[in-house]
Amino acid sequence: MNRRRLLLLGSLLLLGSGGLLIGRHVYLAAKAVLAGRLIDRALEAHLLDGRPHRPWGWADMHPIAVLQVERLGVRRTVLRGASGESLAFGAGHVDGTALPNAPGNCVLAGHRDRAFSFLEALKPGDVLMVRTFGGDREYVVDGIRVVPRTETDVLDPTPDDRLTLVTCYPFGGLLRSPWRYVVTASAASPRPAIRTTIS
Repeated sequence: MNRRRLLLLGSLLLLGSGGLLIGRHVYLAAKAVLAGRLIDRALEAHLLDGRPHRPWGWADMHPIAVLQVERLGVRRTVLRGASGESLAFGAGHVDGTALPNAPGNCVLAGHRDRAFSFLEALKPGDVLMVRTFGGDREYVVDGIRVVPRTETDVLDPTPDDRLTLVTCYPFGGLLRSPWRYVVTASAASPRPAIRTTIS
């Protein structure tokens, strides 16, 4: 009888643990879908009125632009700031650099296995489009390089209008990397008249 009870108890524990794991997975998947929808709604509101709209009350970020690469069928939401929360949900605008479609060097960061996984497929000459409240602007990829993480000149202001995309390297890596994959693109269309500050 003791052996039967142990077997039953072990089976119940195993089933309970499996149920908890499945439940956690379903919860996280539902949370990710809901977050994506809330971010999309906040982005639509921002593109209509130009004001910051947080996707949820305690968010430390809000959407400010859309980055698109037609050749690859890519559309990524750009969030204000490059905090961990921002990068968990999309590309992040690096504070202290030019705002999207504003004069200077706009730097966007994203995870190599999520928002910026497509960078590996970019080639010189590819067209990137950035949509903001003020309008759309095209940029043409003119440089791709791998640099040490400590090389921060990619964040420096530039006299020309450019877009700089940064992610960890190598793609597919699982560990923290000392390398960064940097894509630079020069403005190919006139600058739309936009606000240059976001509150």
